[in-house]
Amino acid sequence: MISGSGHAAGERAVAGADLDGLAALVDRLDAVALLAIVFTLGRHGLTGAHDLDEVYAATKVAPRHRRIVRRWLRALVAQDLATVEDGRYRLRRPVTAAEVERARAELDTAARGLEHGAGLARFFQLSVSYLPELLRDEVSLQALLFADADLDVADDVYQRNVASRYANAAAADVVASLARPGLRVLEIGAGVGGTSAVVLPALAAHRPDYLFTDVSRFFLSSAKERFAAYDWVRYGLFDVNGDFAAQGHAPESFDVVLAANVLHNARHATEALAGLRKLIAPGGALVFVDTTVEHHQLMTSMQFLMSPPATDPDADFADFRRGTDRIFPSREEWLDSLQAAGFGAGCLPPPGHPLGRIGQYLFVGRV
Repeated sequence: MISGSGHAAGERAVAGADLDGLAALVDRLDAVALLAIVFTLGRHGLTGAHDLDEVYAATKVAPRHRRIVRRWLRALVAQDLATVEDGRYRLRRPVTAAEVERARAELDTAARGLEHGAGLARFFQLSVSYLPELLRDEVSLQALLFADADLDVADDVYQRNVASRYANAAAADVVASLARPGLRVLEIGAGVGGTSAVVLPALAAHRPDYLFTDVSRFFLSSAKERFAAYDWVRYGLFDVNGDFAAQGHAPESFDVVLAANVLHNARHATEALAGLRKLIAPGGALVFVDTTVEHHQLMTSMQFLMSPPATDPDADFADFRRGTDRIFPSREEWLDSLQAAGFGAGCLPPPGHPLGRIGQYLFVGRV
């Protein structure tokens, strides 16, 4: 369902990058994250056998982040770094601060020779340093990601790293292939505009009706400044979990709906996709980028952005993720959900591609 030009555009965007080395770096990031998790739990005195309530109490984890602690413990058991018996978890061995620092230094050395967004590894290192404070909600990940209102690190996370360069270039190619007079585009969860920055130039010659949206106004002001040259872009709010009609969007009012790293926030994946399909006119498409792997590095960084609000700390998904503490649907679950919502579905990169190990995919649902 995706033309070969989409993959070719993605390949051009990452030409010369060491993709196999990058996949190995991701594995190393995950390994360092696991060491940091064990060290963080150990420094809170969790050296014996403890049940979940005891772990919560020792770490003083904010209620809305408790599912992150549960993910940590499952990951440690799966990687044979901890055991669980009768609901009580025990770390197999302690991890010292010196061991974590050595691993981080090796990570810096490995990352230095790879083109993957200079700030990405630094941001991971920073979030690892603040794990106790992040757990207690004394420091927010937003404060680390957008320190001093600087979007540079966020651009490394969402735009300049190799996996995002591939996905954004492929997305821009797919959207441009649909361009025609009067094209109507809705971008949802546009955030820092990492994907917009690639898609908008690809559409500039067509001057479409382009609605850049996010769930809050936090990013809209900076986006208006960043994309001021594209005077055909409009800005507004959009909640993927809200009633689309109540938000002012009629059926078949767009030709393309674009989303990057946001649809995993939908409470019910298939229902959200079905709702978006109704917004798309015949011949149009839903084009979205999302992560499909619960990387350990994400459990020590970006997943703190995805916890429920403090006012509803036990909020859960309503689909196949309910009760699992998972956030990201797998590649196969997204494809199945697209088909269940009535789309013709496809995704990139193709099977066997080195970037598949990173687990970020471009999905296209055709109407």
